[in-house]
Amino acid sequence: MHNRFITLCLLLFVIALGLCFSPFYDQIGEVKTSPVAVDAIPNLGENQQIVFTKWPGRSPQDIEDQVTYPLMTALMGVPRVKTVRSSSMFGYSMIYVIFEDGVDFYWGRTRILEKLNALSEGSLPDGVKPTLGPDATALG
Repeated sequence: MHNRFITLCLLLFVIALGLCFSPFYDQIGEVKTSPVAVDAIPNLGENQQIVFTKWPGRSPQDIEDQVTYPLMTALMGVPRVKTVRSSSMFGYSMIYVIFEDGVDFYWGRTRILEKLNALSEGSLPDGVKPTLGPDATALG
């Protein structure tokens, strides 16, 4: 600290090293066109899709037996599904399809839509139409 020249040289050397190894610069020192993506709040949630079904005026037991269970068994056949969870309440059924890590969000939505469109006639009561939840993550 008594020799200001050596301290200044050491400080400049540390700053130069920091710039060389920062994610926004390459080895030559030019700015990259697409720097590393940095999220302020990283999405740590699981890749999940929600299937929502409305059947007004029915008890939770009726919803569970006639809507939730047939849909859950159909959605368990979707590839790369880790877990299928459900919740039934008065007039509503919600099924949460959770995919394995690394599965693309829109690929999962497409597989679920294919499975919902391929449901056989009579598997659900008349007038019951399952819909896919919003196009957003848990943090979105």
